[in-house]
Amino acid sequence: MQNKNKEFYKAEDLAEKLDVNIMTIYRYIKSGRLKAYKIGKEFRIDKNEFERFLNSVKTK
Repeated sequence: MQNKNKEFYKAEDLAEKLDVNIMTIYRYIKSGRLKAYKIGKEFRIDKNEFERFLNSVKTK
């Protein structure tokens, strides 16, 4: 399986990394700007998806 070596972040991890409120991460997920998996009540974000998101919000 290819998903075997995937790394995931929790929404809390990304909020801490980006120094933003966790609600900001939830809003990005809800709007579809950041793709996430919902497992139970928690979200998991693929490391590659997080990198894609960062590139999409990068200024020129």
